[in-house]
Amino acid sequence: MGGAVFKWVMQMHKDVPRAAKFYSDGLGFTVNVCTPRWAELHSDSFKLALFHSSSDHVVQKQYSSLLSFTVTDINITVMKLIELGAELDGPIKHEIHGKIAALRCLDGHVVGLHEPA
Repeated sequence: MGGAVFKWVMQMHKDVPRAAKFYSDGLGFTVNVCTPRWAELHSDSFKLALFHSSSDHVVQKQYSSLLSFTVTDINITVMKLIELGAELDGPIKHEIHGKIAALRCLDGHVVGLHEPA
């Protein structure tokens, strides 16, 4: 009997089309499907599913994810994401291994960025 096969990471969002735009325009995801209630996006072999929720309990109950991305220019990526509604969660940090930043998207999910040194 084979092991489980990864399908996708799913996030809950109040505005699915806006969240899809956040990931496609801000981080370069390709949108496979986008409706007011459901979206599927991908970046290489990683799949992200976005599902509509009108409830504020999504963030209050900690039903959140942290997605981490390696980027070539952290400053440009941070500015794009802020223009799309994200909030920087602290300053961009300069570590020995490179620059790191954390942002929260419109519905509170954390997006971590790493620009290698």
